[in-house]
Amino acid sequence: MPAQKKTVSSLIGATLGTLGFSALAGVLVTVMVAPALAVTGMTASSTIGIFEGLPDYITLGKQKQQNEIYITGPDGNPLKIATVYDQNRQEVKLDQMSDWVKKAAIAGEDVRFYEHGGVDLQSLMRAGFGYATGSGDTGGSTLAMQTVRNILVQKALNENEGDKDAQEKAYNDATVATPSRKLKEIKLAISLAKQYSKDEILQGYLNIANFGVNTYGVQAAANQYFSVNASDLTIAQSASIIAITQSPDQLRLSNPDNYAKNQERRDYIIKKMYAAKFIDEKQRDEALATPVDANFVHITPPTSGCAYADPNYRLPCDYLRNSITELTSLGANATERKENYKTGGYKFFLSIDANAQIAARTVLQQRAPVDETRFQLGAAAATVQPGSGRILVMAQNKDFDDRGSTDTTTTAINYTADVDHGGSRGFQPGSTYKPITLLAYLEAGNGVNQSFDASVKSLPFSKFKTCGATPGGGSFQFRNDANESGPFTVARGTAQSVNSVFLQMATKVDQCDIADVAAKLGIHNAYDSKKPLQTVPICAIGTCDNNVGPLMMAAAYAAIVDHGNYCKPTIVDKIIAPDGTELPGQVGDCTQAIPANVADTAANVMGGVFASGGTAVAARPNDGSFYAGKTGTTDEAKQTWTNGATTAASTSLWVGNISGGQNLRRISVKGIRAAELRNSIFKGIATAVDINHKGERLPAADPNLLTGKPTIVPDVTGQTIDKAQPIIENADLLFADGGQIDSDQPAGTIVRTDPAGSSSVAKGTTVTVFTSNGQGKTVPDTTGQTLDQAKKTLNDAGFANVAQGQCTATSQPADAQPVVTAQTPAGGAMANPSTPITLDYKKFRC
Repeated sequence: MPAQKKTVSSLIGATLGTLGFSALAGVLVTVMVAPALAVTGMTASSTIGIFEGLPDYITLGKQKQQNEIYITGPDGNPLKIATVYDQNRQEVKLDQMSDWVKKAAIAGEDVRFYEHGGVDLQSLMRAGFGYATGSGDTGGSTLAMQTVRNILVQKALNENEGDKDAQEKAYNDATVATPSRKLKEIKLAISLAKQYSKDEILQGYLNIANFGVNTYGVQAAANQYFSVNASDLTIAQSASIIAITQSPDQLRLSNPDNYAKNQERRDYIIKKMYAAKFIDEKQRDEALATPVDANFVHITPPTSGCAYADPNYRLPCDYLRNSITELTSLGANATERKENYKTGGYKFFLSIDANAQIAARTVLQQRAPVDETRFQLGAAAATVQPGSGRILVMAQNKDFDDRGSTDTTTTAINYTADVDHGGSRGFQPGSTYKPITLLAYLEAGNGVNQSFDASVKSLPFSKFKTCGATPGGGSFQFRNDANESGPFTVARGTAQSVNSVFLQMATKVDQCDIADVAAKLGIHNAYDSKKPLQTVPICAIGTCDNNVGPLMMAAAYAAIVDHGNYCKPTIVDKIIAPDGTELPGQVGDCTQAIPANVADTAANVMGGVFASGGTAVAARPNDGSFYAGKTGTTDEAKQTWTNGATTAASTSLWVGNISGGQNLRRISVKGIRAAELRNSIFKGIATAVDINHKGERLPAADPNLLTGKPTIVPDVTGQTIDKAQPIIENADLLFADGGQIDSDQPAGTIVRTDPAGSSSVAKGTTVTVFTSNGQGKTVPDTTGQTLDQAKKTLNDAGFANVAQGQCTATSQPADAQPVVTAQTPAGGAMANPSTPITLDYKKFRC
């Protein structure tokens, strides 16, 4: 506390004590409201009564300050990527402020600060006299009173956020120069002085005071106007900053037009500092000799928001800002979490892998250039860690900028995320949705070795079920991308993405079951998370309006390779509270969404997509990590996808039209067909991710889900082909016509099947049927007859083409007559009368 001569007023204040001081202040302030008394007819005693009835409790409380966002940098150390705040304020302690700025505040605003009890009676009487006489000296506000006013202003702004009219009224009530406001301010300043020490009030004032527009507190002001910390402010800088508080808009240093007025007020404060013996004559003269000009001011523009972050990390920053209500460490409910975040002072540490993030953004911008003007080319990728949901990569080709830029190379939309998290309305997933159909199909007990006829290009709607009901009449027409035909197992159909196979698979489950599997894996409409997913049959191959984003698809695929364990994506690893306490980040919200054996089998099958012959083989990193995934191309090739997951990281990549309908197969970008850009982009991202997140072998398939539940081959003997085919197909078997065979059954009727009727086989097994030509006869059994007898027997039965076969010599003279030992065809066989029949025989001496 500075050693100063005690004044009469201070002695009176000390003698009366705080209670007496309050009463005395009430009496003295009556002087200030004399004009009001004259107009209203109020008496002095009633004014004192009003004063005593005013609220008398106020706290410094927490003021809004900056939030800082960090990642683990490429060198392994914490790297601050952004500063985000509602108000540009960094609260610092008194010992982190220059002594000059403290002394400037006291000299310029409240020279007897350390002597009075919150209200300076001497200044108050002088201000009251000025108010009553109109002489102009109507100040008298101590630092405690100004602090009260600033607290009330902050309360007015915070409590009425979003309501401009209410906010303006509350602000005016807190600042308008009226006797009643002054009375309230005095009463609360006395209360503040009771609760806090002088240093606490000074610290509070220097942290809460407004220094122009959205800049609050001396640390933010020092940084903005002089590019230094508050601890490094000089005498001239300190006085210039404190000068701003008298009229922040007219004296702020961010406007050069204010320099002259600021210097005038600054010089007044410097002289007051000298008068108070805070500085000596030399210091005074040096400070006064420093002009307030462009050489004196060194502006560092405020950089609040993710748009000011390193471009590599803007998307994760924005995703955090849109996830605040999910951070349970910030409060018990969404409202409390938002309020605490707005109050600020937190440090957030994100889960991003810096090296992979930089590599992802680089390859996205190289392969999908932002300056493409022929169509609106977009590309975005997200990587999620299986087992935790931690977001490792979140990148896109267009840099994030939410400052209203008209630059078409930037965007305010995070294309990896949904609307709820600052993202887009999403895009059709195409065939990357097929694994969801696969999971529902396997969960129903079907097998991956079951075959379907890819030649099928039409299915009646009656074969599909949607929540137990038939979706409509007529037939559903479709095509295969590469015109595949013939039998395909589920595994092969997945590797080659055959539409016909998956639509036939979809007839084996309810469409609502497919949607339920998707929902369990976090898949939802990107434009409206509460809107149910569509369940029309075409959704089974991903070409309905269930629009998604890369982040949700990465999380879904992460669950598949993690034995069905779905974890909601998280971005925050830890939080440091304003008081330095470490708080938990987003705790993994994981559930067993899919039975492990089903997920493992699906993952194993999806490994074929990245194997030779699979649609993603060109995107395979070939670095030792084992990938399971799926590619996707929507109708007219408007959107393309490659999703791939290892046991350590799951990446989803979208490349397509942000808007519009350019067919990506009909245009090239940098010499590469646009529909194929996904291959090199995914490979580049995956290679970078795999450096720190190497994937192990994929889970083994459940043997029971290789064949699935067996089915019984229907016995269709005696039926015609037209009647037998639907019977066989309805038993989940493939039908094949083996042609006609010799039979004595009516021509055109089925004689036999392979496999035989009533046998147990895997679903999807091909059953070949053989029909009668009506020309068959039963071959007589002639073994044991002489050759002559045998020939006659066969001739009598209608078989004229009889030939002698191999003779076996015996040593028995009794075998002089040749006897039939075997015949081909064998006795009892069905054969055409023209069929040659060969008789083998034995004879003495052939």
